[in-house]
This record gives sequence, structure tokens and C-alpha cells, in this order.
Amino acid sequence: MKILLAGILGAVAMFIWTAIAHMALPLGEAGVTEIPNESAVLSTMQSNIADQTGLYIFPGMGVGKNASRQEKSEAMKHMDEKIAANPSGILMYHAPGRPFTFGKALGIEFVTQLLEAILVVFLLAQTRIESFAGRVGFVLAAGILAAIATNVSYWNWYGFPTVYICSYMLIQIVGFLCIGIVAALVLRKTSLRTVS
Repeated sequence: MKILLAGILGAVAMFIWTAIAHMALPLGEAGVTEIPNESAVLSTMQSNIADQTGLYIFPGMGVGKNASRQEKSEAMKHMDEKIAANPSGILMYHAPGRPFTFGKALGIEFVTQLLEAILVVFLLAQTRIESFAGRVGFVLAAGILAAIATNVSYWNWYGFPTVYICSYMLIQIVGFLCIGIVAALVLRKTSLRTVS
């Protein structure tokens, strides 16, 4: 029961922190800007991509969906040249009419953080760590691992701005630090092997 309580309270702490990071601090907007001449770009996207919602990479290899492994391999040999000569990036495109509800998105975000918190507290409970600092450190290390897992790859492969990656890693790491502090407080003076 204490594990569940620590997970729920940790998720609440993480959710409050991420709200502060996005609404009161510049971390949530770091490295993100609006497209210059947006209406012309949106019009061009809608004319060319239309209703084909998807995740796009550009420039593409130019070999089509059913290309053979050999065709893809040959195209990859020229990607350095294509990237050097053209704009490059990834685009998450939604056709007009995408349903979006801010409250629902916040709810999904909280449930995600709740799952993260419960899982990391459960993992903490499998250890023999007894000190407050050790428990916080364990959860913090898990947060660093989680922050590295996708963010560095986005920076490395897709060229996400360094300031964006660092900001989002910081948000995630501090969020796990919040979970760690709450979990260590809720579970203090308790042998984790006996917590239910």
C-alpha cells in the first residue's frame, strides 16, 4: 500500500513540477519557434500532404515504399549529399480537423507520469537501499536513464536543438527527483523489502 501511495504522491509532485516548468519557466518553450511565413507554409503542406496524417522525414531517400534492401542501401550512400544540399528535419503532420482537447491531453500526461512514478517506486522497493539519499539517488538515476533514452537520439539523428534537448532532459530529471524525494519521505524508516 505504501508503494502505491508513494507512487501517487510522487506523480502529483512530478505533475506540479512539469506544470511549473512549462507555464512559469522558459523550459517548455526552449528551442521551439514558430515557422516564419506560417500561412504560406501551412497552405503548401495542406496542398501537398492533404489528409495524409503521419510522421515525415525530409529529405527522403526517394526510393518509395516498396524499395528493395539494395535500393535503400544505394540511396543511403547519397544521403549525406542530400542533407548537405537541402533543408532537413522531421515533421509530425496532422490533417486539418484533428480533435484536440487540452484537458484530455493533461489527463493523459498525468496518467503517464503516474505510471512512471509507480514503476520506479516499485523498482525502488525491490532494493535494499535504506538511506534517504540512497532512495532519492536510485530514483534520480532512473530519471537520468529515462531522459537519455530518447532525447539524445532525437538530438543525434534528427538534429533537435541542443537547448530543447537539454531543457526536456532537465524537466524529466527534476521530475524524477521530485518522485524520489516523495518516495523517500513516504517510505522512510521502512525496510523496502517488507513494504507492500
